[in-house]
Amino acid sequence: MTRLLRGDPLTWPVRPGGSAVAIGVFDGVHRGHRAVMRRLSLQAHEAGLESIALTFDPHPLEFLDPDRSPHLLTSVDRRAELLGECGVDVVGVLAFPQIRDLDPAVFAVEILSLRLNAKLVAVGANFRFGRDRQGDTDLLSRVGEERGFEVEVVDLVGSEDGEIVSSSRIRALVAAGLVEDAANLLGHPFEVSGPVIHGDARGRGIGFPTANLHIPERMAIPADGVYAAWAHWEDTFWPAVVNIGVRPTFGLDRRTVEAHLIDFDGDLYGVSLRLSFVERLREERTFDGVEALVGQIAIDRDRARAILGTP
Repeated sequence: MTRLLRGDPLTWPVRPGGSAVAIGVFDGVHRGHRAVMRRLSLQAHEAGLESIALTFDPHPLEFLDPDRSPHLLTSVDRRAELLGECGVDVVGVLAFPQIRDLDPAVFAVEILSLRLNAKLVAVGANFRFGRDRQGDTDLLSRVGEERGFEVEVVDLVGSEDGEIVSSSRIRALVAAGLVEDAANLLGHPFEVSGPVIHGDARGRGIGFPTANLHIPERMAIPADGVYAAWAHWEDTFWPAVVNIGVRPTFGLDRRTVEAHLIDFDGDLYGVSLRLSFVERLREERTFDGVEALVGQIAIDRDRARAILGTP
């Protein structure tokens, strides 16, 4: 089971057996990330080391350039789960405000060498670290020579059938509602997660009750429309129709994410629900009245049932 390190990295327990470390945001844990993690885990296993992935929370751009800070494909907790599925032994979460002003040599020596006992460090070509982003791969390599760890510069942007696999490209696909294309590059379905909150009960009033999710502000959400998706909570997977948008038939202007769980009868208020998007069924549109809307929702439900099958 993958272990999680949080808090001040200068106080993390020393890894006495040595480690192989990869550093990056790894948002989405896409195919490119997965290839790096599989190789890192294999190298660590062959050398008798722990494999460690260091990620950041929040995204560094939230502090360095807020206007360019992206909407995230994965929360840090979900990111850690996905990294663990790639075979990583330990996921360390670097709280960016705690490390942004560290001298680069302190980061490399005190955290990577002394705390993590790194023997191999894998980073992207554009990796920068420490105060004012003064640290780069050259500095890291020099420290590695002194401290006894190898630095491997890897491509954290992979390729799939000639296509670039990057978090930014996947975000663009999600924003366009192209969840199937996003899943192809991710290597797993795109997901959103959040607690089920009370809505206005309009769905229940027309015979299609919905679970309304509260999605954190910085998380990516697919384009407005209707989707077939799997709803997941605890050990349960359930087929669902998900509507994202402002429900124009009712004249509303607040964007919502709400899931109708097909043939489900139960109370999910307060439950943390994860939606895994499988296929976009249609765009969101205005109907002439509630009766026309109900008829279309029934069609959407039947299509989603056919696509998803049973749990």
